[in-house]
Amino acid sequence: MYISDKTMTTHADRGDESGSAATVPSTDATTPTTSMPGSTARPASLAINVPALPGNEAQTPSPNHRSSIVIESQPKRRVSIVSEPPALGSNNSGYDNPAFERKISQSSTHSPLEIGPPGRRRSILKDTLAHDNDGDRVSTNSYENYRQSALDVLNAKYNSLQAGQGSPDSNGNYVAQSWIYNFCLKCRKEEPSESWEPPFWQKVFPYPLCPTFRTFSRLVSLICIGALLWIVSFVIIGHSAAPGGQLFDLVVLTVAANFGGYLMSLATLPRLIGMLLVGLLFQNVGWVDLDGDFSKVTAHLRKFALTIILTRAGLEMDPQAFKKVYKTILKLGIVPWFVEFGVLAVMSHFLLGLPWIWGCLMGAIMAAIAPAVVVPCLFRLRTKGYGVAKGIPTLVVAVSGVDDAISVAIFGIISTIMFSDRGQLYLIAQVPVCLIAGLGFGLIWGLLARIFPEKGDAYVVPLRTLLLFIGNLVAIYGSDKLGFEGAGPLAVVFSSFISNYFWCKDGWTIDDNPVGTGFEIFWMIFEPILFGVTGATIKLRELDPSLLYIGALCIFTGVIIRILVTAAIAIGDRLNMREKFFVGLSWMAKATVQAALGPVALRHLGADATDEERSWAKTVQTICIFSILLTAPLGAILISVTGPRMLTKTKQAQQNLTGWRRPSIRDISIIDEEEEREDPELPQDKQTQDNTQSNSQFPNFSYTSYNK
Repeated sequence: MYISDKTMTTHADRGDESGSAATVPSTDATTPTTSMPGSTARPASLAINVPALPGNEAQTPSPNHRSSIVIESQPKRRVSIVSEPPALGSNNSGYDNPAFERKISQSSTHSPLEIGPPGRRRSILKDTLAHDNDGDRVSTNSYENYRQSALDVLNAKYNSLQAGQGSPDSNGNYVAQSWIYNFCLKCRKEEPSESWEPPFWQKVFPYPLCPTFRTFSRLVSLICIGALLWIVSFVIIGHSAAPGGQLFDLVVLTVAANFGGYLMSLATLPRLIGMLLVGLLFQNVGWVDLDGDFSKVTAHLRKFALTIILTRAGLEMDPQAFKKVYKTILKLGIVPWFVEFGVLAVMSHFLLGLPWIWGCLMGAIMAAIAPAVVVPCLFRLRTKGYGVAKGIPTLVVAVSGVDDAISVAIFGIISTIMFSDRGQLYLIAQVPVCLIAGLGFGLIWGLLARIFPEKGDAYVVPLRTLLLFIGNLVAIYGSDKLGFEGAGPLAVVFSSFISNYFWCKDGWTIDDNPVGTGFEIFWMIFEPILFGVTGATIKLRELDPSLLYIGALCIFTGVIIRILVTAAIAIGDRLNMREKFFVGLSWMAKATVQAALGPVALRHLGADATDEERSWAKTVQTICIFSILLTAPLGAILISVTGPRMLTKTKQAQQNLTGWRRPSIRDISIIDEEEEREDPELPQDKQTQDNTQSNSQFPNFSYTSYNK
């Protein structure tokens, strides 16, 4: 029950979903009030007019009859779920959350813009004004509490300095208009929640000219963790972990590659480009040496990175979308891949002088799509509503997963045939065995992931993440050990897809998959390692300039023909011509698979390999890395530029189209809505309960018509 200064609203018992209410005016204007600090005054007691029950003739009131009961008002809490503001076009008035169909009380303080479909909900549990400790209330704040005051101080100092020199600033807002302010603002990112900061922080380090305390503390934490890990590694390993050792060089390269990726992200380009360039710089300046016995370590790191790439590709495929348009996904994923594969194999044979088997090996690597480039760009377009109505972002992401699985599987089959000395029957059995074994292992492991661990387990997320990761590593290393290298990648992608299918049936979604979040963390660690090490394999002084020209011709010829074939075979898929070409452009970027598999052929060569074979392997490696430098930034730019021009934008925001999300503890916020629940902390009032049960027998009407 909620009692305001003027009215009282009483609900029927919980069984009545309509929640009928009766509104009664207060009859005593001099009712004593009580107040709390920081809140408005409320009456301590209210006299309420209550009519007699119908059907009881002995208690039939006269027109001027009035009976009163006194109800003590108490401060009460109410729990609600607040949705993020939806698009203005949505019309959900009358409900706080359409997913639960909860009515808004007449006393609700929500604005109409806070009412909308159940997208990702925000929490307002952290209310700085509700803190009892004044020190916490000062220290716990959002950045907006300090920004303007800090900038005012800087502007005042600058204006006073200019005034002393005789040239005061006309508008008094020099800092906010300076180029360094805009540059620093671009470098900063809005934090998802309020942060604690010392009271002096914004005065000494104003935002955005300086990092926030949260960013600073995160950097200090990472530095401490890295330093402590290095000390432990040095004690255990010894010279290799010391400065000048190969392990120490790898760590330094990884940190520098991460920083290079950050700088590249400021230009809205893929981070992997900066990581690759840092590795290229370190190798050619002489700051790193990863050859010799340490190449075995980098080979295992590449396998770990490949496992993470393929697992994420399987987790990003939407089972429902795949089920509905699986013919389109398979058609657009298989046919253009084989076309580009064939074009590159033929051109590399005639222009680069590679044997047919080496040309096919390079074609299998080069025909793969880069999810690390495609997925972030498509996600930005999807959040803005471009192509959502026809499911184009989902289609492009799903095809990229299928495409990578085919590339790695075909590469494994070809490399097994090239570097194996077994009989002819073994080579013939490569394709059927890899297909059956890969799909079979993926199906079995995906079914086991549905049962183990049980979905209600408190540790279900870390257990599922570790089981899927370790199982996929077993598939990669096991298939390599058994001599059927193409089966492992198929098993990884298929097991991830099947696992995700069952997890989605249990309530998870593609965009809110905790296991996918875990693999994103793994990728944050292995991405700078993979691209930094890959860039460090190229020695510019050993490159032939003519190789780069011919390689660029082969790369762009294959990409252009693939785009044309994609637009040609997309007939009957409800896409117009502009959308067909956009889909083809989205698949031109090369990155992850090329970085993981490009140097593998050179590693497979034994000590008895000829110089000509080593030259072919280096050619494949160079073309793969060169394709990343050419197509990854160009693909990201083309997707971002052509997407708004070639795709149709929906009027609704994307959160209105993603469907219902699972409620989270972060969705709960403390507001004033007592009628939504029974508060267990308050003592039950028998008189109030009896009155509520009596009023529930009346229809929903007001007593304001009674005369005093």
